[in-house]
Amino acid sequence: MSELMDQFLELSPSPLIPVLPDDLTVDIVARVPISHYPTLSLVSKKFRKLIASHKLYKRRSLLGCKEHRVYAVLRNSKTGEGRFCILHRKVNCSNRLVVIGSIPPVSPRGSFVAVGSKTYVFNDVDALSIDCTSHTVQPLPDMPQRFSKSPIPSKFANVIDGKVYLIGDSRLTWDRGILWVKTVMVLDTETQTWELPVMIKHDMRVGAIWSDSVMLEGKIYMKGFRNGYSVVYGPEEKKWESMDEVMNSKGWEGACVIDDVLYYHDCSGKALRAFDPKQKSGWSVVNGLEDFLAAETTQSKWSNVVKCGEKKLALFFPKKHVICFAEISLEMRQGGEIWGKLESCDVVIEDELLDMVKCVAVMV
Repeated sequence: MSELMDQFLELSPSPLIPVLPDDLTVDIVARVPISHYPTLSLVSKKFRKLIASHKLYKRRSLLGCKEHRVYAVLRNSKTGEGRFCILHRKVNCSNRLVVIGSIPPVSPRGSFVAVGSKTYVFNDVDALSIDCTSHTVQPLPDMPQRFSKSPIPSKFANVIDGKVYLIGDSRLTWDRGILWVKTVMVLDTETQTWELPVMIKHDMRVGAIWSDSVMLEGKIYMKGFRNGYSVVYGPEEKKWESMDEVMNSKGWEGACVIDDVLYYHDCSGKALRAFDPKQKSGWSVVNGLEDFLAAETTQSKWSNVVKCGEKKLALFFPKKHVICFAEISLEMRQGGEIWGKLESCDVVIEDELLDMVKCVAVMV
């Protein structure tokens, strides 16, 4: 594929390329790895427009060339402002996180989730979608129920079968005053409409009590800051239950799920941990990363992981006054052992005022 890119760049400045049919140009560029797109966008205005076009990404989908593209929401600790950033995965040089100027600031208290090539953002009173092919923003219909405002995130969004399940605290007004309840709202991303009715749970503790949430084996797992707050919601049965004691025993935060296995970076234990519900042992440590994690993440107070490819994981973590990105490939071996291999590690942004709120990966 890199040879195709080299040949294409050799042709692109020549007078022949403007006379190529547009469909042929799209077909060629669609086959080029997405990591080359920042370079291609510098060729001309025509190519900058092509790189942002829906036609190109539709062709990539038809050709089976879709890849993971990683984004992050960074918060400025001085201003409190959240900015949407893209991870530029460059060839033969360092990866970098770059602020996307066309996307306005977002609330770091919001909830963020990826569906296909879009990222959905749910703030306290409104919701929007970000098209990650063109980096444009569209408002979503008004949420049928507002959530409570909180200095830290108190709602989470997860995706099951193309539908976003948004769970958090909301306020109901009745004849005796105000009642705070747990609310589940469902957004159909195909029709861009909210499904009714809204499901409400009255007999649950309210407040900003969740530290993270993931979708695992068709259910939504919500980890509490305290173990007693950890719950599981089954959308199919519309049923709430307590979280399994083994899964609840670890303080997983900034986690992700790959092939129905939950991964998170344990900052205190300096280990990448995995929870496989199919294994009786529950939690395990991903082997092969001990030396790297001990050397590089010693001072990390937070971390985030996200799927960044088939059996690949991206780990973001702070180091002194920078944010680092490590790409790790995963291998499941006989007996359920999981091994990790460090593919790369780069400083992706240098600013002591920035910390990470959330990272998401879309398919483009």
